[in-house]
This record gives sequence, C-alpha cells and structure tokens, in this order.
Amino acid sequence: MNPGNKQPIRPTKKQRELLAFINDFIEKHGYSPSYREIMTGLNYTSVATVALHVNSLIKRGQLKKRDRSARSLEVISGNPNPVLLTNEVKPNQEKWLVEKVEHAFRVVEGSAVHTTQEIEDLQLLVGALRVLGLEGASQSFLNRLKALSGHTSL
Repeated sequence: MNPGNKQPIRPTKKQRELLAFINDFIEKHGYSPSYREIMTGLNYTSVATVALHVNSLIKRGQLKKRDRSARSLEVISGNPNPVLLTNEVKPNQEKWLVEKVEHAFRVVEGSAVHTTQEIEDLQLLVGALRVLGLEGASQSFLNRLKALSGHTSL
C-alpha cells in the first residue's frame, strides 16, 4: 500500500505471473511452491530472482509468508478475509486434513499414557472430518480412537 493512498500498488506483469503461479500451485497441491519450483515454473534463471520478486510482493502487501518456514507463501487477494460459502473440501485439502489428523493420532499413540484432553482433542478432529463431509475418513479413525479411549489417565 502507498502510505498516502489507500489503494494497493498494482503488480507488474512479472509479479502478476508470479502471483498466478503461486495461486495455481496452491490450488493444485494444497501447499505453496518452493522458490526452486517457482524458478523452474516461471523459467527464471536463479532463486535470487524469485526471492527478489517475492520480497517485493510481500512489501507491497500482495503476498505474505505465514511463518518463517518453507512453503509458507500465501497470496493476499482483494478481500483478506473471504467468506466461505460452502464446507466443500477439495481433494488436495482432504489429503492435507487427513494427514494432519493422522499425525495427531501418531503423536498420542506414541506416548505411553494418554490424557483425557488428548482423547477429547482426537474426538474433536474426527468429528470435524464428519462435519466436513469426510465420513469415510472419520470412520477410518474410530477404531483407533476407541483403542486409545481405553488407555486414558487423568
């Protein structure tokens, strides 16, 4: 944004291409591309060029990094808080969600004693899968949840 003007600075053609590439990659894969993947996808000659464009777009408020880790780029659209009109989950989002729930189960299953809070958290995750229409995924975790519920301590 310009300090004296509330209108965002329009991206250059190269920056629009970069934003579109990142957006398309996230839609397809469910996570953002690495700088090297951006370099290859846009036929840049170096990762430094990617970093230069990314940093410029971050300063302009059109791109942000969610954290300091890899694959954390996020395109900022005109509406930073879009309203979800559906709870439909795309296949790449389903895969990501199931992987996160699977990880949560592995963490709890890896400990010798399970707290009531850990079990309740897992129940909440399984319920969320069901609410999102991922009944098959939620069912796949139920037996594991029952097994863990029998080994709970306060």
